[in-house]
Amino acid sequence: QVQLVESGGGLVHSGDSLKLSCAASERTFFSYGMAWFRQAPGKEREFVAAINWSAGSTYYANSVKGRFTISKDNAKNTMSLQMNSLKPEDTAVYYCASQDRGFYSDPTLVDVYNTWGQGTQVTVSS
Repeated sequence: QVQLVESGGGLVHSGDSLKLSCAASERTFFSYGMAWFRQAPGKEREFVAAINWSAGSTYYANSVKGRFTISKDNAKNTMSLQMNSLKPEDTAVYYCASQDRGFYSDPTLVDVYNTWGQGTQVTVSS
C-alpha cells in the first residue's frame, strides 16, 4: 500500500510563512487528485486546498484564499502547500490526502480521499 509522508511543519510567528510537502513512498505513485486538510484540537478535520493531478485545477477554502498556494511537482511525485501570512487560527495538524481509485467528485470532502498521511504540526504564535 502506498504511503504519504508530510514534512515542513513547525513553530512560526503570525505573519510568517511555511511550506509543507507531501511525498509518496512509491516513485511510480499516481493520483487523480490530492488535497490538504487540517485538524485543530477538539475540531473536525477541515478542507484547506486541493489539486487535480492531470489538469492542475486548484480549489481553496475561503479561509485561506489569497494566502495559501497548492502545487505539484510531477518529476518528484510531490505536492506542496505554500502558506503565507500565517495566523494563529491556522494552527493545526496538516494532512495530505490522495484519491487513487479514479472516483473524484467534490474535492473538498474528506470521504473523497482514500489515502492519508500521518500529518505534520503547524503552530502559529501571536
